[in-house]
Order: sequence, then structure tokens, then C-alpha cells
Amino acid sequence: MHQSDSLPAQPAPKEKLTFSTKMAYGAGDLGPAITAMVLLSFLSPFLTNVAHLSPGLAGQSQLVGKIWDAINDPIVGMMSDRGDMFGEKIKQRWGRRYPWMLVGAIPFGLFFFLQWLVPFGVENQLGLFIFYTAISILFNSFYTVVNLPYTALTAELTQDYDERTSLSSFRFTFSIGGSILALLIATAAFTVKISPQAQYLWIGGICGVISILPLFWSVFGTRRQAKLNAEPQDELADMSWLEQMRSALGNKPFLYVIGIYLSSWFSLQLTAAVIPYFVVDYMRMSNKDMPLVMLAVQGTALAMLSVWSKIAQKLGKKTVYVMGMILWIFAQGGLFLLQPGQVSLMYGLAILAGVGVSTAYLIPWSMLPDVIELDELNTGKRREGFFYSFMVFSQKICLGFAVALMLQSLDATGFKPPVNDISQVQAPAVLMAIRWSIGPIPTLSLICGLICAYFYPITKERHQQTLLALAERKKMSEPK
Repeated sequence: MHQSDSLPAQPAPKEKLTFSTKMAYGAGDLGPAITAMVLLSFLSPFLTNVAHLSPGLAGQSQLVGKIWDAINDPIVGMMSDRGDMFGEKIKQRWGRRYPWMLVGAIPFGLFFFLQWLVPFGVENQLGLFIFYTAISILFNSFYTVVNLPYTALTAELTQDYDERTSLSSFRFTFSIGGSILALLIATAAFTVKISPQAQYLWIGGICGVISILPLFWSVFGTRRQAKLNAEPQDELADMSWLEQMRSALGNKPFLYVIGIYLSSWFSLQLTAAVIPYFVVDYMRMSNKDMPLVMLAVQGTALAMLSVWSKIAQKLGKKTVYVMGMILWIFAQGGLFLLQPGQVSLMYGLAILAGVGVSTAYLIPWSMLPDVIELDELNTGKRREGFFYSFMVFSQKICLGFAVALMLQSLDATGFKPPVNDISQVQAPAVLMAIRWSIGPIPTLSLICGLICAYFYPITKERHQQTLLALAERKKMSEPK
């Protein structure tokens, strides 16, 4: 036997993604990014300062919504994997993922807008809590319906290791661009001399409409490529959720990716949630300054995406992540030590944080498709929807607890809401709770991410070996 006979066959070459396909794919994350940024940055101050819901109830309302959101993620993920929700004819025409995006787009925007209404007075705390919790549950349900099938498309559009990093860079260019657009809209609204409630209604209405349209662009712009790259997916019909969960938890590279993702996103989400209070109550700046600080972070993250993507092709994904986290840790520590009045230094630290934040957007999501293929090699099954749902499930639980933790700490230390739209002088305990939420707690989380990255085992070479082994298996299973 010749040596070449024992080598696995080369995988069939995959069509390189066109620029238009990458653009359309990236556009699919614009709406979710806009809504996520607005909710993360402004829902807490809206609930506590405009609707006058107590910080404790505001945190519990968001936590309930995120817990429900996390519960429905695996359900939607498995159903989109099977593709049997809308019938066989629709599956044959539109694939497994796209019907979900088409059906959920309009309700997704509508329920986002409804979160900015104030239907009851401050005296009816229970009524406010029930209303915002119900709207949160409905919005988060449709967020899952449009966003989870979309994220699962990454692994279906291409199998190329570097092309996936490029695809992720397009996605997060739109994602961070959406965050920046949301902050610009909020900045404009906060400068208009109308009531705070009307300002938030304008933000909700404009962002809600803008969030719907790019989802249709994504569906029609990537459908052809997804169909070309599609493979039969019939193996999941007899595999229960518990069996899939057990298999996923036995996949060590996947657990490291989850650790990397959760560590960095917990830090990002906790920091974003506390920034409005940090800027207004600790730094003693105005409401209109809140979006500008976040713009410094997101603008830098957007500018660095293409830079990190190119570095990752040369040095590897893990190395890029470590570099970004080290810079980010320095920024979070600096924010903790910052004193009121040091505005220029605050913006400098925000820019430094943005350099690290960019890797948190890019790297974990470009690692996940590689893990999915390793799972396929080990199990013989391809489960993009399940793995992406578990990733998003973890993120939403993390977000819910991060926001609830921050708001509960403000409630426990005696946070004072504005009176006649004028912010109050907060007690030292409140200010220390704000500083801990922007400094030591996210820093500790980032260090955990670095530890997970150290043990992450999939390199570019190992991923190529996985693809070769999958190609050999497919070749051997073909009829002679």
C-alpha cells in the first residue's frame, strides 16, 4: 500500500463567500445589536428613573425575562436544527433557519417598542413590575426566534477556518455598527427638549423600525449560499435534548469556548449596565454624556475588528484573545481608580477598553463553528442550532444576573432616583457599589476568560485535520 493510500481524502473545496453574501450575513445582526445595546444601556435607568420602578423590582423584572429567554433558546435551537416546525414544503424551499427569521421579524420590533411605555403610576409598583416582565418575556421570545437561527448560519455558510473569522468580522462590524447607531440615536434624543419619557419613546420607536428591515436583507442575501453549502441533516430526529446536553458537556473544547465567551461578555454587560450610573452619579456628568462614553468603547471596537481579524490569521485566535483581554483588564482597573472630574482620562480608558472588547466580539464566535465540526466528528451528528442556542442561553443567563446584581446592590445601598429629572447626590456606599461593578468584578471575570483561553486546544492545524477526517468518513459512506 502506498503511503498516500492511507491518507484521508482532501475535503471538497467550498465556494469562497462573496462580498455581497458576507454583507447580507452581517446585516442580520444589526437589529439584535441595536435592541441589545439600547436595553443594556438604558432600560435600567429608564425603569428606575422614568417609570420609577424600584431598583430591586427592575432587576428582578429583567432577570425573569432573561431566564425565560434562556429556557426557550435550546427549544428553538433544536427545532431549527430539525427544521420541521413549518412543514416539509417550507423546509425544502427556505431551509431550516430562515422561516424563523421571517416570522419573528415584525413582532421582534413591536415588542421592543412596547418596553418604553409607562402604563401605570409610581404608586402601582406591582402593576409596573408585571407589565415590564410580561413585555420582557415576549420581546426576548421573538429575539430568540430571529437571532438564534441567524447565528447558526455561520457554520452552514462555510467550513473554511479563516473564512469563518472573516465572516464573523462582517457580522460584528454590523453588530458594533448597530450599537453605535443606537447610541447616536439616543444621544440625539437626549438633546431634544422634551420629557424623559418622550425621549425614550422616540428611541424605542426609531430603533424598533430600523431593527426589523435588515433581517429580511440577511435572509434573501444569504439564502443562495446556504442552499449551495447545505448537507442532509436527518440524524437528530431521535436525539433528545438531554442526550444532546450530555454530549455537549463532554466536549471539552466547547466548554472552554463557553468559559471564554461568558467571562468576557459578563464583564462587557455588567460594565455597560453600570455606565449610566457611573457617568451621572459618580462622575457627576449629564444624561447626554452617557451615550458618548459607550460610543468611545464601541467605536474603537468597530475600528479594531479588521485589525484583529488579520492578526488572528497570522497568530491564531487564542493569541488575539489573550492580547485583547490584557488591554481590557488595564482599562477596567483604571476606571475603578478614576476620580470625578477626570473626564479626559475616562474617555482614554474607554478607548483602551474598546480595543479589548473587539476581541470579545470576534474570537469566541469564530471558535464555535470549529467546535461544532469536532463534535460532528465525535458523534456523527451536526447540531449548529443546539450549540449556538447553548451559547446564547449562557450569555442571557449571565446578562440577567449581571444586571440584577448591579441593581440589587444599588437598592441595598440606598440609591436615590432623580427628583424632577435632577440626579441626587448618592451615599458613599452607593458610589462604592457602582465602582465595584465597573472595576474589580469585571476584571476578575476577564481573568477567568484568560485561564479558559490557555487550555483551549483547537488550532488551525487541528481544525484542518478534523475536516479531513470528516471528508474521509463522508467518502467511505458514499455508495460504491
